[in-house]
Amino acid sequence: MTSPSAFFSDTASMLAATFSVAGDSAVNMGPLSPASTVPTSFVPEDEETAERTRRASMSSLPRDARNQAMIPYASRRSSFATNGTSSVTCTAISPSSSSRSLFPDLAMIAPIAPPSPVHSFHSPSYIEFSSRPNRRALVDHFCNVLSHLIVFREESGNPFQQLVLPLTARSGAVMDAMYALASAHLEYRGVQNAERSDFFHNRAIQGLARLIEREKRKGGEGTDRNELLGAIMLLVYYEVLVQNGRSNIVHGHLKGALAIMCSNPEPSDPTGIFLERAFRFYDVIAALSNGTAPVSAAPAAGCLVPFSPLGAPATSPLSSVDSLLGMATTLWPIIHRLSNLPALKTELEQAEQTQSSTIKIAVLKTEFETTAQAIETALTTWTPHLPADYLENCNLDHEQAMAVVGEVEDIVQHGIEVVVEDINPDPDCTKGTCTTRNRLHSILHNALAYRHSALVYLYRTIHELERSHSAVQKHSRAALRHCAATVSAGGPMSALLWPLFVAACEAMEFEDRELARKTFLGVEKRQGMMNIERARSIVEEVWRRADGEEGGTDGGFPSPLDGMFGGFGQVDSMREWKGQSCAGAHAKGRRADLWRRVSEDMGVNIVFG
Repeated sequence: MTSPSAFFSDTASMLAATFSVAGDSAVNMGPLSPASTVPTSFVPEDEETAERTRRASMSSLPRDARNQAMIPYASRRSSFATNGTSSVTCTAISPSSSSRSLFPDLAMIAPIAPPSPVHSFHSPSYIEFSSRPNRRALVDHFCNVLSHLIVFREESGNPFQQLVLPLTARSGAVMDAMYALASAHLEYRGVQNAERSDFFHNRAIQGLARLIEREKRKGGEGTDRNELLGAIMLLVYYEVLVQNGRSNIVHGHLKGALAIMCSNPEPSDPTGIFLERAFRFYDVIAALSNGTAPVSAAPAAGCLVPFSPLGAPATSPLSSVDSLLGMATTLWPIIHRLSNLPALKTELEQAEQTQSSTIKIAVLKTEFETTAQAIETALTTWTPHLPADYLENCNLDHEQAMAVVGEVEDIVQHGIEVVVEDINPDPDCTKGTCTTRNRLHSILHNALAYRHSALVYLYRTIHELERSHSAVQKHSRAALRHCAATVSAGGPMSALLWPLFVAACEAMEFEDRELARKTFLGVEKRQGMMNIERARSIVEEVWRRADGEEGGTDGGFPSPLDGMFGGFGQVDSMREWKGQSCAGAHAKGRRADLWRRVSEDMGVNIVFG
């Protein structure tokens, strides 16, 4: 068998070699990945191919019949007689009955067949996925554990089980990507499978290459778009979970997903919409993690609406909650624009360093300052859209609800003791059975944590204020308390790593750092993912280095915003400060975030998904 390393490539490199997009939406995939070719020798398909073909034929059945065919086997029983046996009753009459007893001879009575042992036989769960027990165990882990950890709502079913899992019936690449993700999650928890996650990962990469080749060969008609995106997004989840070294393979997969999305019309089916929502989430998270621009354009305000699981009632208490973005659906376009600012800032700095035309510099500076100020205003005024019956479910009156949303310091002041002492999540929520009240509490605090951490990112990474600046500390502390409240409420903790990490890196007080440590432990205990523990170790090293530098700071530029406008910089003072300090920044070179330097020194690259 070909060595696994031969197949370690991303989607962008595959598409660069085998897939091209026609028209104005063409995407040049050549320079996006160090890999330029795709291996053409693949592992032969195993005995599961025939089973997958049989399951794929279910797609021609009516929806009800197809759903019945996919139900776990415990509910698929044969129907028998009431007593569980088949009986045959015969009435025999002797030819000489007139001279003999009215009762027939024993030899003429038809025997009753004994019940078959097959009648009480139950097929193993998930047998339609694989005949191998270890692979069925991976499907079970994906369905009953992992899929519940990466969504915010599932009152009528889990979207990954409803929409992604059926793709495995006809796509080996999606199946192997699911196996790889589930196996990697178990391996980090100390559970070893007979087949390791990297084995399935290599098979998934091979299968994805075959799908792309078929797409090219048949001019876009040979492959279901959802199969490609489903395989890619599961591989993205896998890479985020186990990412080693400083690989940019997640970025390459996202490039490939964008190329596929641009080559096909806007999706109208639930599966396509859900997969694109997952792409938009990771596109922004990867950009914030790597300091690069997202590969897609920012959505217009108001164009994102919450995505609900199939069959969710219109009057659900979670009606304003998105399955992947939570209550941050309306916040996401703002964060998307925020993730574009580092690239715009770099372009401005390069123009000034190379002494480009004054007109170009002036245009870039105006665009940068205007965009940054607009984002700051949008973040400070944003509030989540609460469900209609949120107050009833959370036992809050109107003033308390407004305190949660608008007056962060008040709610933190009254709840900090409970948050610090009761930081253990509810274990029932791992199975998707936590109460609606707990779920709503966690989702709300998660969204507010994103808002405050986005402001910390704006002030520290974009405007390069000192860690000790009042605005940085105010929003860092608020974000930490909201992250802790998310864990303490016991609801979903999906996507909490980025706001927790950004806020924790700027913590200076002992109490704030202890709260961050306990919150990291709570999230890691629930989610059980490698990148969480890796992020915590980076935060600890950031604190150590920051404390060792003079004055407890990390060399940020002095800010004229200290003591002004209550800790918030307005556009005029920010423009004045940037105009005064940019020259000094360029002379020393752009100062990277301390955590980025630590990550580079440790030889790791984290995507905070």
